[in-house]
Amino acid sequence: MQEAAYVPPTTMTRPERPSVRVAVVMEREANPNQWEAWRFKLVDVVPHEEAFGTAPRVLRDDGRVRSTLYPNFLLELFRDEGEGYFLNLSSGAPVWFVMWRIDDEDPSRAWPETVSVSYTEAGRWLDAQERIDNVPLPAELAEWLRAYTDEHYKPEPKKRRRPQSFLSPEQRR
Repeated sequence: MQEAAYVPPTTMTRPERPSVRVAVVMEREANPNQWEAWRFKLVDVVPHEEAFGTAPRVLRDDGRVRSTLYPNFLLELFRDEGEGYFLNLSSGAPVWFVMWRIDDEDPSRAWPETVSVSYTEAGRWLDAQERIDNVPLPAELAEWLRAYTDEHYKPEPKKRRRPQSFLSPEQRR
């Protein structure tokens, strides 16, 4: 059964932007409890392989739980997302952020829309009331992201302002 609403991401890339191709694995569970007909879960983000092709592929379907691989997502790094990369890396547990959608007319179908490693981009998606899940970013990709972030982003020093109660009355504003 083909996921009709899924459209593979563009395959174009710009040489000045570091990028990786990945595939997203999502799981659909039928009737997980009395209140839900379907539950969707992000399982993993893995390196894309040419053998995956460009169409979604069902990996496992036992009638209750179905795992599907969505291939060929291009993740490009952008200089203006440096703060988002920095926030993701400095969280202590860097992650992939995956924005995904459920079909309005058939709630048994869902698919990933895009993948990011920017904390601020994920925040913008959440502000737009999109569905966002995350899974751990592998150590080698975290190092790749760290190298890019270290080269292109310098956090602004925070100016600490002492509370007014620590100042003498003539120094207070």
